Amino acid sequence: MVVKLPLIIMIKKNTEGLKRRVGVLGLSANIINIIIGSGIFVLPALVAGYMGASGVIAYILCGLLMAMIMLCFAEAGSKVTNTGGPYTYIETAFGDHAGFIGGFFAVGSALFADAAVSNALINVIGSAYPFFEEGWPRLLFLFILFYGLVYINIIGLKQGIGLVKFNTLIKLIPLILLIIIGFKDVSISNLYFENIPSIKTLGETSLILFFAFQGCETGIVIGGEVINPKRTIPRAILISITIVVIVYILIQTVCQGVLGNDLPNFTADPLAETAKVVMGSFGYTLLTIGAVISIFGYMSGAILNSPRIVYALSRDQVIPIKALSKIHKSFSTPYIAIIVYATIGFILSISGSFEQLAVIASSSMLLLYLGVALSVIKLRTFQELKHDGFKIPGGWLVPILSVAIILYFLSNLSTNEMIGTAITIAVLSLIFLIIKFLKRKN
Repeated sequence: MVVKLPLIIMIKKNTEGLKRRVGVLGLSANIINIIIGSGIFVLPALVAGYMGASGVIAYILCGLLMAMIMLCFAEAGSKVTNTGGPYTYIETAFGDHAGFIGGFFAVGSALFADAAVSNALINVIGSAYPFFEEGWPRLLFLFILFYGLVYINIIGLKQGIGLVKFNTLIKLIPLILLIIIGFKDVSISNLYFENIPSIKTLGETSLILFFAFQGCETGIVIGGEVINPKRTIPRAILISITIVVIVYILIQTVCQGVLGNDLPNFTADPLAETAKVVMGSFGYTLLTIGAVISIFGYMSGAILNSPRIVYALSRDQVIPIKALSKIHKSFSTPYIAIIVYATIGFILSISGSFEQLAVIASSSMLLLYLGVALSVIKLRTFQELKHDGFKIPGGWLVPILSVAIILYFLSNLSTNEMIGTAITIAVLSLIFLIIKFLKRKN
């Protein structure tokens, strides 16, 4: 009982200083905005290159697999309701050491992703306006991008989530138009396939798609600012993952049905090429602009959500820097964490050195998912939480299958990737032990 009391106090408390203002609509938009980033604008050609017309099967399979993992997030998020997302679930279930590693994996992978996506944004704009590709124009563009979003997210959660809602709506409009208008030009013969793909091919394709479905873990970081999180978080996760799966499948169907065997040839912009066929030059321009808006939308969501992991790490004294957990007195936002996070992201984006660590960032996300799935199993053993929050139907089946699926994906990493990930965990463990030693000494 002595051990469990502090744990339950930590689970039940609201995050001091933050206000619960995000409902089901706002949280659903937040998750969709993060998941549907730049990936959907290149995925159809990649999938067609692997599987041809049978690529839709990979979307269905990967959607079902990802839905199981997201159910784990839904259950954990309904039980552990303060800000921090997957870091908080892992820390609650397994303690400071696991939470420290999970938190840094979450922040690290998010930072590298932000740096990559911001450069993708400037590359898209630079293809039309080469002036922005190099030198001080590139630097100035990235500075305005990061610190403009910093300003919006510091002055209030309402402003930040409002921008996310707007971006989500705007990025979905060109995709929905392509689906609706494109179906008239879909040729049934382009969707026909004779053979079911092999397990190996299906696995390789699903591995690519798995990364395209990532984002829910970032979208629910704001759990401490969600209204009635025990109901809102599970509902928002189920709504968002359903919408994403439907949009992905329909986009693949339209692109394959319109372009047929030529689809794998358009690896740079398959959606824009499809739109050119069904809507002419206007369609090509619309989908290119849509790609820019989608990438910007991802960035707006990233600067809203990811700094709150930094805040949570400081709040729980995992990072011994108290300033990072400060809340702005007027705006009720973790303003220092937002500034620090965006500054590191900005530095990475202008240096370009993040590319060599991109693989570690991807594998770290898989480890983060593994930690959340295991957290569901662990949290169910806490007597005080057995009847609390949302519970996945089917008993232990979904969390155990989720663990098995993630381990399967991890087994597909190369030896160098596994070694790099192991070294990262070892270094983080050493840093954790040093911090713990210094705390005891003080």
